[in-house]
Amino acid sequence: MGIGGGIFLIVVGAILAFGLSPDTWEVFNIQIIGYILMAVGVLALVLAFAMQRQRRNTSHTAYVERRDIGDPPPPVR
Repeated sequence: MGIGGGIFLIVVGAILAFGLSPDTWEVFNIQIIGYILMAVGVLALVLAFAMQRQRRNTSHTAYVERRDIGDPPPPVR
């Protein structure tokens, strides 16, 4: 789940928490489910940004093998 999934969960949670009346369903408390979805969405956003930042901080090292003029060329594999 990335940035889009986190935003989607926040939007759906806000609709459930603030857009519906609390007594729409008798079995579940819609507002609590909405708050939980918003919290999970925020957590998903934080994790997505942290993983994206970690991917950006990579370093690469190139090793070049040099040889002298009198040395024979390396074998071809």
